[in-house]
Amino acid sequence: MTDNERRGVSRRGFLKRVAAGSAAMLLPGTVSASQQGSELATLHDLSKCIGCGECVSACAEQNEAKYPEPQKPFPKMYPDRVKVSDWSDRRDVEERLTPYNWLTIQGVAVDWQGQSHEIYIPRRCMHCQNPPCANLCPWGACARENNGVVRINAGICLGGSKCKSVCPWDIPQRQTGVGLYLKLMPGFAGNGVMYKCDRCFERLADGGVPACVSECPEEVQFIGPRQDILVQAHALAKTFAGDADENEFIYGEYENGGTNTIYVSPVPIPLLAQALETGPGNPHMDPVEDMMAQDEFLGMAALAAPVAGVAAGLLTAGAKFIKPGQQDKEVPHE
Repeated sequence: MTDNERRGVSRRGFLKRVAAGSAAMLLPGTVSASQQGSELATLHDLSKCIGCGECVSACAEQNEAKYPEPQKPFPKMYPDRVKVSDWSDRRDVEERLTPYNWLTIQGVAVDWQGQSHEIYIPRRCMHCQNPPCANLCPWGACARENNGVVRINAGICLGGSKCKSVCPWDIPQRQTGVGLYLKLMPGFAGNGVMYKCDRCFERLADGGVPACVSECPEEVQFIGPRQDILVQAHALAKTFAGDADENEFIYGEYENGGTNTIYVSPVPIPLLAQALETGPGNPHMDPVEDMMAQDEFLGMAALAAPVAGVAAGLLTAGAKFIKPGQQDKEVPHE
C-alpha cells in the first residue's frame, strides 16, 4: 500500500468516526442546550468543498432581512475624504464580501507532492477570540458574545469603519445612506453602517446552526465547542500531513491570537496563501500576529473601552426615540 493510499484509509476512518456521531463533534443541524453557552467554533474541511455556492445562497436567504436599504441621495460628507460606499445597485455580487454578501468562496489551484489540487475556501468573518473590531470600536457597536460570535449592532453603528481598519482580514464592509448617522449629524458623523457575518446568531440562540453549515450538501463545516473542534481539526490535519507538520494544514487556531473559524486544508496552508488572489473583499490566508497584543492596540483599547461603553449607552438610548423604520433594527447583544 502506498503512502497516499494509507493516508486515504486513515482519513476515511476518521470521517466514518465523525459520521458515526463522535461525542466530541457536532453534526450539522443542532447545538445542544449544554453547548449553547460554550465558545463555539466551526471546522471547515477544505478537502470536501466543491465550490457549489450553496452556502453563499443560504447565507443570503437567511440574512436578507438584515441587508441595508439606503436612503438616496446620500448626504454630503465633511470633510469629503470620507468617501461614499454604495453597494445597493450591486447586490448580486458574490465574488467578494460586500454589505449584501457576507460569505464568498475563493478558489485556488496548487501543486503538492506531484499532484494538482483545486481547493475552494468559504470566507467570512473569522470571529476572533479577542477581536480588535469589538475592542476598538469607538461607539461600542461591535461586541463579542459568550458563544464566540462577534457581531455589529446595526442599530447604533455609525459606519466609521474603524472595525475594518483594525481587522487583519479587512472583513467588515460599509454601506452609505443607512443607519443612525442619518438622524444625528449626517454630514459629519459616520457614513452608514458596517456589515459582516454574524454567524446567524438567532439560529444559534434557538439551538440551530448557521445556514451555511446546515445547507451545505457536502457537509464541509461542523460547529461545536472550540476545544472539541480543535481536537477534530488536528486529527483530520494529521491524515493530510503524513510526515509533515500538521500545523501547516490548519488555519485559524492561532491567527490573531486565535479565532473561532478553523480551516483544515489537504495541502499546506502556505501554498493556499501564496496562490490566493487577495484584495478588497477577498481575505488573505497569511500568518497573523495577535493584534491585541501590540502595545499600540492595547493602549487604544484601554482608552476606547470606557468611551465606547458610554457612547453605546447614549446611542442605544437615543435610537429609542427614532420612529420605527428610520433606523436599522437589531437584537440587543447578550
